[in-house]
Amino acid sequence: MSVVQCDLLVIGSGAGGLSAAVTAAHLGLKVIVAEKDAQFGGTTAWSGGWMWLPRNPLAVEAGIVEPIDEPLAYLRHELGDRFDEARARAFLEAAPRMVEFFRSNTALRFIDGNAIPDFHGRTPHASLGGRSLCAAPFDGRRLGARIADLKPPLPETTLWGMGIASGAELRHFFNALRKPASLWYVTQRVLAHAKDLLLHRRGMRLLNGNALIASLAASALEAGVDIRTRCPARRLLRDGERVSGAVLATPEGAMEVQARCGVVLACGGFPHDDQRKRALLPHAPTGKEHWSAASRGNTGDGLRLGETAGGQVATDGSQAAALAPVSLVPRADGSFAHFPHLIERGKPGLIAVTRRGQRFTNEADSYHDFMQNLLAALPAGEPVQAWLVCDHAFMRHYGLGAAKPAPMPLAPMIANGYVKRGQSLVDLAKVCGIDGDALQKTVQRYNAMALAGKDDDFAKGDTPYNRMQGDAPFAAEKGWPNPCMGPLERGPFYAVKVVAGSLGTFAGLKTNANAQVLDAQGQPIAGLYAGGNDMNSMMAGHYPSGGITLGPAMVFGFLAAHHAAGREPSPQPSPKPSRDGEGTRHRL
Repeated sequence: MSVVQCDLLVIGSGAGGLSAAVTAAHLGLKVIVAEKDAQFGGTTAWSGGWMWLPRNPLAVEAGIVEPIDEPLAYLRHELGDRFDEARARAFLEAAPRMVEFFRSNTALRFIDGNAIPDFHGRTPHASLGGRSLCAAPFDGRRLGARIADLKPPLPETTLWGMGIASGAELRHFFNALRKPASLWYVTQRVLAHAKDLLLHRRGMRLLNGNALIASLAASALEAGVDIRTRCPARRLLRDGERVSGAVLATPEGAMEVQARCGVVLACGGFPHDDQRKRALLPHAPTGKEHWSAASRGNTGDGLRLGETAGGQVATDGSQAAALAPVSLVPRADGSFAHFPHLIERGKPGLIAVTRRGQRFTNEADSYHDFMQNLLAALPAGEPVQAWLVCDHAFMRHYGLGAAKPAPMPLAPMIANGYVKRGQSLVDLAKVCGIDGDALQKTVQRYNAMALAGKDDDFAKGDTPYNRMQGDAPFAAEKGWPNPCMGPLERGPFYAVKVVAGSLGTFAGLKTNANAQVLDAQGQPIAGLYAGGNDMNSMMAGHYPSGGITLGPAMVFGFLAAHHAAGREPSPQPSPKPSRDGEGTRHRL
């Protein structure tokens, strides 16, 4: 067995792992990142890339200044008796320091989320904006030959492999057939992407989570971090009571990595570990009734490794997973992609119903809330599924799930069974196995409410987050008073089935405010840290805002590296002018 030495071994290469690796390298540590899969990036590389980071420097520079007590109070209300004051305060104090560290020392640049509200606008101390950031677009050529090792975006969420930024860019794509300026913008983007495909065999203008991972990986490589793929960790090494490294299975054989300062577990949680899902997800009694959109390599390795060293996996959260409605998209090889429905549910002209033909939730609420309401609406033991229903105008304007809007062809998605179609609502109901009479009554009631602009059943469109998810300009063109509600008027009608899924898992190894893994007595295990979804979520199974996975992943990776290096993070920075490549979320 070969033996290598380093200061810090990071197992996993998502945002949490790479945040720790980059920070540690800049603090003078020799770092190895071991990734199980053939490409680095984990679920982060497929994600939207948004991070919940209250009091961040970009918000402050824009004049959005709030004391720490404001987001702290929001979390206290949202999390209730599961609120962990020590970890919440550590996160909120370190978040602006982390952002300033990365934009001062690395390739990572940010786009602000100053107009993005928290999910639950009725909760005291919820914000209308200023608590979110996303990675700015990144030029993949900076990775050089290692671009081949970057996990590309999930194909079903892209256009020919081309990522599309949320906000203004996405609106251009929706309006490409309606507005000349949008058509010109989209044409330029498609031509530039085609050129990248010819020259590089993939897009080089990286966006969203792909940009976050690429900028972190480039920063890590430039700082001397050794990123190794196809190197799953098999077991941890101990020096007395201290974790001192791990044994990796490399393509060349077993390798012992001795890590002077310790090991960070950041393997992405357990979204594809049937045994753990069976134990922690009541709606998945065999573990197979849950279809996660997370990276397929996330099979609970980090949790099992942590348990061998005495770590404890938390089981007391309100939910063990970051729930989301997922549709199963047939692929040519007979497999299915798991498509997360994050965008279209809040647009005007769509409803969600159970097989009884009845609505059960505010479709514009967060994906986590959508799934919790679906679970609550179904009788015990009934398969967890619902249908997203729209008319022809909606389908061709917005698309539905993996079915793209016009001018992309719809016929293949109908032919493979992903999209169901009926000339009338009754016809559609027969194809889907929905109660046709109930569906007709539901749509009739919904259409009347849409024209009136008020959802008397589920208050759709009442919160700032709902309205952001809607489409106010398009609704105004149509004369619809609610940006999230439009009538389903003319056939053919379409539906896509969604099932129980997630963006990842919440339940993980118990840790303290330094991201140290805790033993059964609540004491830190020397040399062992957890990050990303291997760390038990500080949100304790709640989902108060977008980015509450990646934000803490970045911050606690930053804190773990400082603790391992025996260093304190720099003081909170003073506001300064925004840097090039940063600022408004509408910059493309």
